[in-house]
Amino acid sequence: MGNTAEKLQLADPRTGLLRGEVVNSRQHEIARTVERARMAGGIWARLTPKERECRLSRLAGLIEGHVDDYIQAESAGTGKPAAEVAGEVAQAADLFRFYAWAARTQQSVAAGSFIAEHESWVRWEPMGVVGAILPWNYPLLMAAWRCAPALAAGNAVVVKPAESTPDSAMLLAEHAGQALGADVLQCATGDRKAGRLLVAADIDAIAFTGSLAGGLEVARTAGVRRISLELGGNAPVIVLPDAPDNTYADLAAASTYNAGQSCAAPARVITLEQNYHEVVPRLVDSMRNKTAARDFGPLNNPDQLRRCAGLLNESRAAVKETGPCAPVGAETGGFWQEATVLADLPDDDRAVTEEVFGPVLTVQHAPDLATALRMANGQKQALAASVWTTDLDRALGIASEFNAGEVWINCHMVQTAELPHSGRGCSGSGTDLSTLALHDYQRPKTVTVRLRSLS
Repeated sequence: MGNTAEKLQLADPRTGLLRGEVVNSRQHEIARTVERARMAGGIWARLTPKERECRLSRLAGLIEGHVDDYIQAESAGTGKPAAEVAGEVAQAADLFRFYAWAARTQQSVAAGSFIAEHESWVRWEPMGVVGAILPWNYPLLMAAWRCAPALAAGNAVVVKPAESTPDSAMLLAEHAGQALGADVLQCATGDRKAGRLLVAADIDAIAFTGSLAGGLEVARTAGVRRISLELGGNAPVIVLPDAPDNTYADLAAASTYNAGQSCAAPARVITLEQNYHEVVPRLVDSMRNKTAARDFGPLNNPDQLRRCAGLLNESRAAVKETGPCAPVGAETGGFWQEATVLADLPDDDRAVTEEVFGPVLTVQHAPDLATALRMANGQKQALAASVWTTDLDRALGIASEFNAGEVWINCHMVQTAELPHSGRGCSGSGTDLSTLALHDYQRPKTVTVRLRSLS
């Protein structure tokens, strides 16, 4: 009997041309994948932390040993320049090594004698099968953010990559089969319906990275099951008159990295009225130095291009400055968006109130710092923020006032495996990175034993 599985066509975001197809998973495929994960997860959970550490380290080694394959897979779906992808592949390997180590450092916690003639302790146990719904902006890196701690905690994982970027997740699952054992980490490709089917399947926890609307739908379907949600950001940036000289070039680099398709990317620059007319031209000059198709890749898909272009066209900004786009070859298609600065725009402009998710910076001004902070904290998202000033005491005070899960001073989007990344409000719940992320994929069990009387 032939393969009758439904197929999903894939496009190259650099050209808009079709580049292949993958299985568009439906009920049967999802159910079989989860069933295999359940069986494999029982074996994986019984391994000692040392055994899991060895296998996760082996997976990290396979990623490092196939860098070119991962670069090709990631670039195919995202269109990112090779230099960007190479750095992300290295980060993914590092995350699996970090959580391989973490698997051996978090053990059962002795709690002591809290009750007379009894001894108690706490066991941290895996949830079982984790479903990880991945976004299209960082297919491999977000797979590592979600899968590495879940696996280290003893869970089996089924990843559902975004429909446009399945390539690197499929390769990761292939290498996981070699390093971890069959079916411990599997990849279920498909569209949004495939993701909904996975969330509704017999899994024990869900990790979702995507839009607020998508996160709310996941929460409704998940019911009482554990969920970890990362739902994006609209990061404010406060630039003070004494900001260091590197501020503008660094903001331009951060806002155009991955074509601005980063949840923590700088988005809303807020400055004081006294230096507003200096900040705008300096940001414009820095953004003009960033060339689409040379310094950063395209937007991921036609829907995102239409949305970004719509927000820019509808914006009531009096200043709209756009950078160049390099020639992209014989094909004239592709989902390219140039680096853009919007200034002199009202506070309720959609480019301010919504996450553009493109290489775009808006610039607003405030009469004083207190107002700037209110503007910074005035949007529903609360994921990341930064402040730029040479006055460290002032910067630390501002950092404490930001409503954000991650704050940078004189830098932006500087992250490492050891430091947690988490959202507040409409930016989601749960924690990525650091050993704290392990708790999103574990549950505690208290064990109490009655002691034999010594009298």
